Amino acid sequence: MYVIVVGGGQVGTYLARRLQEEGRECLLIEKDPSQEARLRAALGDVVTIGDGCEAATQKAAGFERADVVAAVTGEDEDNLIVCQMATHTWGVERTVARVNDPRHAAIFTDLGVGGVVSATNILYNLVEQEISLGQVIPLAALRRGNIEIVESTLTPRSPSVGMKLRDMQLPPKSNVVWFLRGEEGHLVDGDTVFEAGDLVVALVPTEHESQLREVL
Repeated sequence: MYVIVVGGGQVGTYLARRLQEEGRECLLIEKDPSQEARLRAALGDVVTIGDGCEAATQKAAGFERADVVAAVTGEDEDNLIVCQMATHTWGVERTVARVNDPRHAAIFTDLGVGGVVSATNILYNLVEQEISLGQVIPLAALRRGNIEIVESTLTPRSPSVGMKLRDMQLPPKSNVVWFLRGEEGHLVDGDTVFEAGDLVVALVPTEHESQLREVL
């Protein structure tokens, strides 16, 4: 199986590393040349620099033989373009897109993107499950309260690796609510111990976001 990942941020890097660990053939495409050294240090020769939205880059990457194309950049418009071109130009049977703004999820699905992943929607559903009597916290309320939803993929050098959640010095009013380990998502409690590779999702006041990322 050949998988092409477009976007070399935390999500793309983690995904490419997992594919490598499982022995999958993969290629990661990153647009920003300044990220090349970091990505090659983490992933080796599976990294190429180029605009994943451009046909020339896609041709050089071998889109025509890809089994899966995953577009996980921080720009929803780019992710949609990549998936649309993969399907209609190169005949890729399966596409997966990261959706940063959950309002775009239905559009992606309607336009034929096979897999649509929204961390915000995942978090919303988890919060909804934990609230009794059918009460739901709208995401708009989080924004009005200056609350940010933060994702962070832990590395072996992350301060939180090997620590229990109860022992971590989180910023005021911050809450770690969920994490992804391998293919399984988990709610957290005080005894949760984080491992390298975990994708952690937390709620944090806007003014403390950078402090939380340092703790994680």
